Parts: sequence; C-alpha cells; structure tokens
Amino acid sequence: MHTADVDSAPAEKLDEIKKILAKNTELREITSEPDPDSVLILTPIKDGAEYLDRYFSLIDRLDYPRSSISIAFLVSDSIDKTQQILVQKQKQYQQDGPEEQRFNRFEIYRQDFFYILSHSQRHDFKMQRDRRTVMARARNYLWTRALKDEQWVLWIDGDLEEYPSTIIKDLMAYDKDIIVPACMENRTKVDGPIRHTLYDHNAWQETDASRKMLAGLKETDFLAEDTKYIKSGRKYMDKFKNEEIVPLDGIGGTFTLVKSLVHRSGVVFPTWLVEHEVETEGFAKLAKLNGFGVYGLPSYHVIHVRSET
Repeated sequence: MHTADVDSAPAEKLDEIKKILAKNTELREITSEPDPDSVLILTPIKDGAEYLDRYFSLIDRLDYPRSSISIAFLVSDSIDKTQQILVQKQKQYQQDGPEEQRFNRFEIYRQDFFYILSHSQRHDFKMQRDRRTVMARARNYLWTRALKDEQWVLWIDGDLEEYPSTIIKDLMAYDKDIIVPACMENRTKVDGPIRHTLYDHNAWQETDASRKMLAGLKETDFLAEDTKYIKSGRKYMDKFKNEEIVPLDGIGGTFTLVKSLVHRSGVVFPTWLVEHEVETEGFAKLAKLNGFGVYGLPSYHVIHVRSET
C-alpha cells in the first residue's frame, strides 16, 4: 500500500488498515526482507561506446554504498563496441577489481529490435512515434529482465555529462514514487560564462492552455514534445521559479528515480497511446492513473552531453 492509498482512505477503514500494517510489520520481524536502500540502475544503450568511460566515472563518484547498487544494461541494435566494452567493465568491476568496488549485481542483456535510424533523424518529429515505441519496448524488456528484490529503480541515460555525487540520496530523501531532476545541456561558449539550457522537454506540467489543446485532439493523435513543431502550452522544468519540487504530468528518462512498487504494480512504458503519449511521458500518465505521484526538481540539475541539433 503506498502513501496515496493511506492518505485517501475513508476514516471507517483506517482501523482495518492499521491491522493490515501491523501484520505486515510482524512478518518483517520473522522473515528476511530486501535491503530498503537497494537500487537497480538501468541503462538501455545503442552505439554508446564513446560515452561509457564517462558513464562509469560518474557512477564511481556516487556517494552511495556499492553493495546496495545493482546495475544492468540492455544493448540494442549496436554495431560499435558498446557490448565489448560493457563485458570488459563487468569483468573489471566484478572480478578483477577490489571487492569494495563490486556491485551487488552487474548484468548485460542483448535484445535487438532492428530499428534503423540515422543520427540525423533521431529528433525528426515524423519519426518520433516509431522511435519512442521501440524505446518503450527496450525499457520494458530491461526492467522485466533485471528487477529482482531492489526497492528502487534508477533510469540513467548513457550519455550524461555531469550529475552530483549525492544525487541518489538526494532524490530518495523526497520519498516520492517517481522523481526527476531537471536535465540541462551545456551551451557554454569558449571563454564565455557558464550557460546551461533545458535539454529534456519531456518533463512537464499540464496547464489550462495545454488541457485546451488536448481537448481538441482525436483519440488517435500522438504527441511528442518538440517546440519547433508543437506549441503545447505545457510548463517545462525551466519555467518554474523558486520552487523546490513540483508535481509533473510527463517525464523524460535521462535520470529518473522510481520506487520499484510502481513497476511491480503494472506501470510499464506504454507502446500504446496513454492520453496521446507513449514511452516515458506515457509512463508518467499511466502512473498517475494508478494513483502514484510524479514529481520534478526544477533547480536540481543533471547535465546532458551537447546535442548536435
């Protein structure tokens, strides 16, 4: 039972709920329960060899018990050395390196979808429904294969440039079902002042204007956030001023912390339209329809590598 269930329970049911929770506590005292701080880091990756050194450098900086971290990758449709590098890293961490450096688990999966898309087409609006549907399939394959008894799932993109070493503890401290930082992009010019702009437009909050836009759509209409083609009226993370935490209606997957209960309750990354969305935005919509909370931290930043488009 998650917090939203308890908070919204009718008063006449509270006594019964307390009895159920008491039995839950009683069982915990006589059984072996999973580590409440255990986290499974999940990264779907395609042709990401050039980013992996930086990826593991950031992981190594994390201020979090290594024994409580499991990590799993899904390699899809790759033709570079992504898979070979991951196998080398697995051996380095789990066999050759010192014991304190070892993850609880380090797993690599391979599932090809044979979805061929050039890098220049990656953000082409016309390609987004097919592309994001394949990404949803990849995410679902990965978490259903890799998740065991971990209590948290952390989705991390393979091509992040920077994030705080305390980020796992920081995000967990909010105790939300789903929470994301703001994903920015480094647009600093040589010898210029530091300039970060919003990278992930998939994290947003509906507004009166966006709800009006949605009301005019057909059930079969697909939406993807692309400010060049669509003026959705949604409020993106960089538009919140002086707000520590805000409820969201859509999220991206660059750095997303999820309570495992959300996935285990049947909330997947939809390949079908959920209120006009698929993949991560559809995941957020589906989570909210199932009573889970979705939140963002507008002033807490992670930095994505600079896009070419």
